Amino acid sequence: MSRTKRILIVDDEVSMRRNLVDLLSSGGYEVSEAGDGEAAIQTATDQRFDLMLLDINLPRVDGLTVLSEVKQRRPDLPIIIFTAYGTSERAIRAMKSGAYDYVEKPFELDELMLIIQRAAEYSDLLSEVRELRTKVSTIGSRTEVSIIGSSPQMKDIFKLIGRVSGTDATVLVQGTSGTGKELIADAIQRHSSRAEKPYVKVHCGALSESVLESEIFGHERGAFTGAIAQRQGRFELADGGTIFLDEINTMSAALQVRLLRVLQERSFYRVGGESQVEVNVRVIAAANCDVAEEVRKGRFREDLYYRLNVVQINVPPLSERREDIPLLARHFLQKHCPDRELIVPEEDMARLQAYSWPGNVRELENTIQSAIVLARENMISIGPLPSSGRAGVVPMTPEKQLEQGMSLKDILAKTEESLIRKALARTHWNRTETARYLGIHRRLLYTKMQEYGIAD
Repeated sequence: MSRTKRILIVDDEVSMRRNLVDLLSSGGYEVSEAGDGEAAIQTATDQRFDLMLLDINLPRVDGLTVLSEVKQRRPDLPIIIFTAYGTSERAIRAMKSGAYDYVEKPFELDELMLIIQRAAEYSDLLSEVRELRTKVSTIGSRTEVSIIGSSPQMKDIFKLIGRVSGTDATVLVQGTSGTGKELIADAIQRHSSRAEKPYVKVHCGALSESVLESEIFGHERGAFTGAIAQRQGRFELADGGTIFLDEINTMSAALQVRLLRVLQERSFYRVGGESQVEVNVRVIAAANCDVAEEVRKGRFREDLYYRLNVVQINVPPLSERREDIPLLARHFLQKHCPDRELIVPEEDMARLQAYSWPGNVRELENTIQSAIVLARENMISIGPLPSSGRAGVVPMTPEKQLEQGMSLKDILAKTEESLIRKALARTHWNRTETARYLGIHRRLLYTKMQEYGIAD
């Protein structure tokens, strides 16, 4: 369970403070109070809070000075300003000085509670970013690249990596493009007894058959036009260590025969060579398809498949582990923008989780990189995804959602959320007009926005 959020209320009106203390305490928050600016600065300095509610008109030290002082000492503390005039110069200055939001007096309690909840979530996101930065920094100090994921599927893969790493068993990693198969191979090698030995990679799909043969097995001088000297192949270079053969399913039938010989006899001949070369190499192969299906279609040798498939690891597409998307998104924020604490708004994160990601983790990383380039201050905005305007995925119909196993309750909730978002956009986020357009009470609209995590 998450800890109770702590809020500091700063207002010189005793009745206002008492009402807010009662309201927030009944809402499960731990509340402290200060009656003037000087006390506010001291309290915010001495104690740790998740949120501050600050009146802009204060005795002794005014609200803008308090805001400036506290932000210097507690830069991550969200501060909500109370002001009698939302469009006043002072309110604008407060936002420019780092206030999270402002609320006009007199205010609606449900509107205030919605803003407070958003600010508390924002504080949680900052904490997660700092924690992730610490983890990534630790990983970086060991020059390791982590596989990001906490879904049940990824936890099973982590366990399998742990079991197979301590052996010399050949491993076949399968998954569609962009799922992170190479990272799986890297993790196996990094935790194996061959970790300090050579680690050589060959991307089979990127080379023609003749070039790939020479690349893997090497060649003798004069073996073909341009072979002006003997060259060792990747298997020789990996002797004693590990070789990673990516897109193994693209390898020609002739090369499959040669690879099978290496796996069986641990020896081979260079192209144009007559001397047998013996090697001790651990093989990890990867395919972007179901190799067993390729065998059934006659496109891959069955005997080679069984040689490679001693241990099989199947990496699920991102659409099957959507709970990993927030963690991955924040990882890529830290990876590509380590010097700024960038935040993905909750509604944008929900869009990321709703999208099908045909390009998998690689597509998600590209999307985050694009958002970083266009980011304003510390909040990033996710642009249109293919399902909402570009060529690509078509949104699922309710019938399709039922087929995918979604309950009627979840389908209705998603439909309701979509209609509320569209109505807000139609009325330019005027909540009173939105409630009237939808035919519901304004308070119910606030409740629904809170329920669906819709922030303006």
